[in-house]
Amino acid sequence: MSKLKVVVYTTPSCVYCHALMAWLEESDIDFVEQDLSDEAIREKAIKKLGYEPSSVPLTVIGDKEIAGFNRPAIKKALKRLEKNG
Repeated sequence: MSKLKVVVYTTPSCVYCHALMAWLEESDIDFVEQDLSDEAIREKAIKKLGYEPSSVPLTVIGDKEIAGFNRPAIKKALKRLEKNG
């Protein structure tokens, strides 16, 4: 699954963010972390998403946005993206 595009929006103090990223690494899923505590990254995220995320982690897989550390939803989105290319 290493070719799939996964973006995880985080903050440094979010324990669920760190747990999610550890799980993704253990599952050999490549992802890009976007730390929303960085003003420039937050502004880019707002432009890309069309809103300011109110909670983290927020995982974006393809066009699917998943709030929180929701393994079943993440697995489902990864399978859908893998299937649809």
